[in-house]
Amino acid sequence: MSIAEINEQLLRSIGVGVAIARMPGMEFIFYNEPFAKWFGEPVSGSTLTEVIEGLDQDNLASVLENGQPFNGEVQIKLKRRSLVIAVSISVTKNGFEPLLVVECQNITRVRELEGMIDSYSSMVERNTRQLEREKERVERLLLNLMPRSVYEEFKTFGVVTPQLYENVSVVMLDLIDFTKFAACTDPTVTLSELNDIFTAFDRIVEQFGCERIKTIGDAYLAVSGMPIATPDHARSVANCAVRFLRFLDRRNQSYQHKWQARIGLGTGSVVGSVVGIQKYVYDVFGPSVNMASRLQMMAEPMTIVAPTEMTYDLIDEFRLGDFGTHDIKGLGEMKLVTVASNFRSAKAV
Repeated sequence: MSIAEINEQLLRSIGVGVAIARMPGMEFIFYNEPFAKWFGEPVSGSTLTEVIEGLDQDNLASVLENGQPFNGEVQIKLKRRSLVIAVSISVTKNGFEPLLVVECQNITRVRELEGMIDSYSSMVERNTRQLEREKERVERLLLNLMPRSVYEEFKTFGVVTPQLYENVSVVMLDLIDFTKFAACTDPTVTLSELNDIFTAFDRIVEQFGCERIKTIGDAYLAVSGMPIATPDHARSVANCAVRFLRFLDRRNQSYQHKWQARIGLGTGSVVGSVVGIQKYVYDVFGPSVNMASRLQMMAEPMTIVAPTEMTYDLIDEFRLGDFGTHDIKGLGEMKLVTVASNFRSAKAV
């Protein structure tokens, strides 16, 4: 076997199509079996650009004139299958005769793999964006259930350590006759009313640096002084309370149903923690919460009741009225006051 036959056998075995054409006219003088398989056997007198359809002739001529190799790709149909063939053409010399050496490789599988990788990358990117959106949605949901500092601890460690907060004030509001209203009203209307009122309360609470802890039906509970200590926590919840009543008073002037509320304020210590394992709820417990709840039940409609121990922080800013001394369940005898601001409500103190 000659050297030429050996070289041709090697080229056939590695699947590279090779052809040689004269430089003037680009007529073929040699081609191997893979080349003929892909492009067909060149007939006598056929040129390179006629056999390999799709070559950029202008670019090819420009590159070859500068003595640089030409690289491109063409698509062919072979037995109803589309193939992508990479074509490399370079100039060499046989003595003084310039020749074109054409090398062709089937890169269909490479392009298919690249397409699969691009598709997979797009899918991963799309899923990543979706996961980020879900993460943000879950974060917003959890931030509605607990203070940010508590959420950060929960996100980092997976648990929340119960914390005792010594100086906290609590505001507890309850809508009057809500049960009767809900029993005889379409649920969507009831929900719309609650959503409108509590959304306004949330804005008020945020305005005064308080933290809404929870709503239970028509009851609304917010605190000041936790998780970040606040020296004027009593003033903050009192400002929230009077503005709750101011909002209801103004809302009643333009809405069909006239809502009234009772509000109790409490001050002291609370314990805050996440309750539950599968359904997380952040809640607060302690004397100040119990105090606000008891005083809310004692309050008259559109009235705020607070213990006198809070009044030294409120006396300069609010109108205080004597509410007498009462025996409060679990808390003993307490001297109470009513708290009001400089707005006038039909039944405000």
